[in-house]
Order: sequence, then structure tokens, then C-alpha cells
Amino acid sequence: MVVLVIAALAITVAIGILRGATAPIDEIALDTTPDADATIEASAELYVHVSGAVAAPGLYVLPSEARVVDALAAAGGFAATADRAAVNLARAVDDGEQLHVPEIGEAIADAVGPAASDGGLVDLNEADAAQLETLPRIGPAMAERIIAWREENGGFTSIEDLLAVPGIGDKMLESLRDLVTV
Repeated sequence: MVVLVIAALAITVAIGILRGATAPIDEIALDTTPDADATIEASAELYVHVSGAVAAPGLYVLPSEARVVDALAAAGGFAATADRAAVNLARAVDDGEQLHVPEIGEAIADAVGPAASDGGLVDLNEADAAQLETLPRIGPAMAERIIAWREENGGFTSIEDLLAVPGIGDKMLESLRDLVTV
């Protein structure tokens, strides 16, 4: 009898864990400390916001080695109106990324203006917050930190200067290196 109760409890817990791993997150606590991104880099999980033409848009927790195909599967797959050819299913996803699946015929936004002046690269010395936020793993708080560092220090002289911005570590720098310029 006791063994049966323990087995039923274990099965219930396992089902709850499986459902929680693929369910969207409605509310999360935001950590605004400068070391928050360093903590996330060491984590074995990624938070990815899936939006656009998917069955269940939302915020999903995925394993650290997840790819776009995994994020789409967690969001219930493509909607009937999704432009499947516009999505690279094999690309690795980054923590804090917003993955937008466009609908058929939807214009895919490219960076414009001074931030995209060098072959589409975001210029760290010219970009505004919105342009910085087009980069993977850069949200509003991190964009403001980059701008504040730029204003306090007279601009970036090299891409490696990003390491001086609170919350940017080696892993994040490597994910941004080919996307930015000074």
C-alpha cells in the first residue's frame, strides 16, 4: 500500500515537471543586479521568448544547447500562416532571445540608420537603445548599460570594450563579436 502511494506521488511529480518544462511562463522575477547576466551564462537553461506565427507564443525555458527547432516545438509549432522559409531551424538560440516567426508576406525588419552603416553591423558608438536591442541577448536594461558606459567613457574604441559593461562576459562578447562594430 505504501509503495503504491509513493509510486503514484512520483508519477504525479514527473508529470508536473514535464508539463512545466514546456509551458509558457507568464510572470518571472527580474533580477536587475549587474551580475544577473553572468549568472545566466552559467545556467544550464535558456529563457527564449517565442512570438509571431506559432501555436502558443510565450516565454519558454529550454536546455542550454537548444536550437530554434526546439523553441518552436515548445511553442506548439508553426501556425498555418507562418513563413517557414524565413526561419533557420538549425540555429542555436541564446538566453534572453526573442524568436519572432513572421507570417507569410510579413516584412522582416532589418536594422536601419546609423547603427547599420557598416554592412548591417550595429555600431556601438552610434546605436540607440532600440537598435542595440536587435542584438541577441540584449534587452532594454543591457542596452541602457551599454549606452551609459559609452557616454561615461567617451565611446568604444574596440569591441572588447564591451567586457567593461556590467553584465557582459566572455560568452556574450563572443555572441556579439560578428554583429557589432565601433
